[in-house]
Amino acid sequence: MRKHILIVLGLLVLAGVGIFVWLGWPDKAQLDVAAVTGQRPTISEPRSQIIPTVKVAEAVGWPAGAKPTPAAGLTVERFADGLDHPRWLYRLPNGDVLVAESNSPPRGHSFVDRVMRYLMGRAGAGVPSANRITLLRDANGDGKVDLKSVFMSGLNSPHGMALFEGQLYIANTDALVRVPYTEGATKISAKPELVIKLPGGENHWARNVIPAEDGRTLYVSVGSASNIGEKGLDLEHRRATILQVWPKEKRSRIYAAGLRNANGMAINPQSNQLWTVVNERDMLGSDIVPDYLTAVELGDHFGWPWYYWGGYPDKRVEPANPQLQQYSKRPDYALGPHVAALGLTFAGDVKLGQRFATGAFIGEHGSWNRVPPSGYKVVFVPFGPRGWPVAGAKPVDVLTGFLNADGEAQGRPVGVIGDRTGALLVADDVGNVIWRVTAAGQGGARQTAAR
Repeated sequence: MRKHILIVLGLLVLAGVGIFVWLGWPDKAQLDVAAVTGQRPTISEPRSQIIPTVKVAEAVGWPAGAKPTPAAGLTVERFADGLDHPRWLYRLPNGDVLVAESNSPPRGHSFVDRVMRYLMGRAGAGVPSANRITLLRDANGDGKVDLKSVFMSGLNSPHGMALFEGQLYIANTDALVRVPYTEGATKISAKPELVIKLPGGENHWARNVIPAEDGRTLYVSVGSASNIGEKGLDLEHRRATILQVWPKEKRSRIYAAGLRNANGMAINPQSNQLWTVVNERDMLGSDIVPDYLTAVELGDHFGWPWYYWGGYPDKRVEPANPQLQQYSKRPDYALGPHVAALGLTFAGDVKLGQRFATGAFIGEHGSWNRVPPSGYKVVFVPFGPRGWPVAGAKPVDVLTGFLNADGEAQGRPVGVIGDRTGALLVADDVGNVIWRVTAAGQGGARQTAAR
């Protein structure tokens, strides 16, 4: 009897191994990341998995004196440290920098939620949200923070910030709120006023807000609640969208849809047009689907969850939506699979020399669903004179070295902005640092901001 039991157990083990092999677990990339970047990326056949490939870079932080590696001709130094999961940055007119110290709201207690808590904990995102905005001031212009002050507290997973018509708008995970702003203030104690409610929490929790090019409205990005709508499409109401908000009237509409997680948004100064970076779907293999950078117009639909990259069907999604296929807009520029593109800012305010004079800087937070890992760096996409990515151009590394030789995350870049001197500031939510990138010899431009 015992012999038969052992035989059965052995067969079950072999069957389990066979299933894992059949699933291709863990799936490994067959293409270099560069092949899945640019205007015409390689879109290979999907390799769908029941058990996802998981390759989470364990967060270890920066050893004493260590820092990322800048591109040739650039230097990098600490602008501010000792922060608590800094995610997003915003520069005020007087040169002060606001940083949202924020994280996901508490997750549920399902098996998936517990797994995600574990994975996010390994990645450095498991800490409770500080729920505050901190002000950083470089009073003497030497490229180092002289004053660090709690600007606002008691928020709800805040992320995007925007000054508009004398009011500071903050994108909490569940609401767009605003407070009066006085130039030079180091603290705001006013109770935030509700502008519009937003679908909160769930999967992609971070919201962003920027003024629209019309000077009258705001754009607010809202990520999806799931990977491909597997929790039910009713939960995705007004999610995976960019909303257009009329702040005076406190009303909004869907400006564009089918954007799984359009976190970074910016107006291209060349064309005065909205652009965004988007995190695409997981669990189709290590080679797809590419995250992307794209222009966005009113009424655009980029296909999520039914289609990706302009019409490739995701057969996992039910019910199907065949009518949408011909209307799914193809993005303008692929950034590579699973790079987790989050931060976006255009050259103009950022002055890092001729090589980086025209184009977009992008913070790639880094993959969890790819072997080997992708992202974990800041890249630059060069644009031509007409305001579009240069034909055939690939992303240029600006700041690397966030992964150490053992594949551990010393840092993870998120928000990117220019400071008042033309340097690039990069929020690092694992290193708890704001990095400052300058052209060699630029250093701290000793300009005194108006107070």
